[in-house]
Amino acid sequence: MQGGDDQRVLVVNAGSTSLKLSVVAADGSSETVESIAAAPRGVVAVAHRVVHGGARFREPVVVDDAVEEELRALAELAPLHNGPAIAALDDARRVLPSVPHVAVFDTAFHATLPDEASTYAVPRRWHDEWGIRRYGFHGLSVQWASEQVSVPRLVVCHLGGGCSVTAVQDGRSVDTTLGYSPLDCLPMATRSGAIDPEIPVHLLRAGLLRLEELEHALEHESGLLGVSGRSGRLEELQGSDDAASRLAVAVFAHRVAGAVATMTAALGGLDALVFTAGIGENSASARADICGRLAFLGVELDPDRNTSARPDADVGVHGAPVRVVVLKAREDVVAARAARERLARG
Repeated sequence: MQGGDDQRVLVVNAGSTSLKLSVVAADGSSETVESIAAAPRGVVAVAHRVVHGGARFREPVVVDDAVEEELRALAELAPLHNGPAIAALDDARRVLPSVPHVAVFDTAFHATLPDEASTYAVPRRWHDEWGIRRYGFHGLSVQWASEQVSVPRLVVCHLGGGCSVTAVQDGRSVDTTLGYSPLDCLPMATRSGAIDPEIPVHLLRAGLLRLEELEHALEHESGLLGVSGRSGRLEELQGSDDAASRLAVAVFAHRVAGAVATMTAALGGLDALVFTAGIGENSASARADICGRLAFLGVELDPDRNTSARPDADVGVHGAPVRVVVLKAREDVVAARAARERLARG
């Protein structure tokens, strides 16, 4: 790795569908490593992406036993994410005990949400005493996008195994589709996204499902998988002649486009639209389907540029009022930078 070798940080990114390990230099260059034990000597820190920091953690924190216990207490808020992150944290602290470990939180970028965006219309006690509010996630990815596409009014579509759409005004998160947990959002690979709250209440009250069965169904049996009955992978459903698969793809595009319109309202207009993460970066047909529903906002794709796009690339029509960008997610760079800055503060 060239440049900034003396500031290399091992980044542990435990997502809902993968564990990514990379060593990131100060200049942003990175290399993938196969395991924590395979990390090269000389890393100055280990940065851990943690999805949910709750109300307690709004900035990076050096991890000790007490902090790890607090993180464990938050695991039930994001069971597909915080659980694997804590397991990776345990492993990394055991393998690299002499290196500082820094937890970096996806929720931190959304600490700027205004009250009207973060507040649920529930009894005030729920918010004041129990911390029930919209936290937002994918913050590291959205922060990177906002730094690379610097416009006053930006909407970021992070579309992968987990999905979100975020409104960014002058570099600050002002609204987002993800809420109290990563389940409150768009339909995802296996997660339902936002649904009528009376549905789980009815299923529990009627005895049709037990609590554990309900949680499992919403987390692991819903989303694209639930609608299609076949797969949670969008690329496996696209182009299928199966009616349920086509419906799953259409539901996904419909909900994403609707979310972009909602975020545009929060911004009072739209200057640029970013697609990032696995689906956003790699599915030209998903981008075309979503953008085709947003023509009324001035979104217009160039079909040739979209089809051939590899991140990072502009795929909108030249001269269109809204810039459309396909951007490689670099959560690792943001996490590594945050860890260095936290350690520099002492």
